[in-house]
Amino acid sequence: MLSSRLFLRAPLRTNPARQAVQSVLLRRTYVSQGGSTFVKEREAVKAHAAQSSELWRKLSLYVAVPALIIASINAWNLWNEHWEHWEHMPPLEERPQYPYMNIRVKRFPWGDGDKTLFWNDKVNYHKKD
Repeated sequence: MLSSRLFLRAPLRTNPARQAVQSVLLRRTYVSQGGSTFVKEREAVKAHAAQSSELWRKLSLYVAVPALIIASINAWNLWNEHWEHWEHMPPLEERPQYPYMNIRVKRFPWGDGDKTLFWNDKVNYHKKD
């Protein structure tokens, strides 16, 4: 049944006059050869996005990465200078114990109860009376 319909309609589809009328009526007139303003705006947005992404890619590679490397080298040098300075200071046991240092109102619930959570034996010292 389907093939018989196609066979009967085939001459209507191949009629050149009908095809000419259909081509005029079904032509996409909403897009001209030069492009509509919408298409031009979309192309401009795409071009701008491509330029912006390329700019940020270059900034990331050629500015941010070297800045991070330089900052890391600076931090490493400051770290080493800091610990070199600590080597020249007197031992922790010989430093003065001021009354405002290591005030304990109650014991901490961990360890021996005298050391804070961030206690560092290389830097912190508490003279026990």
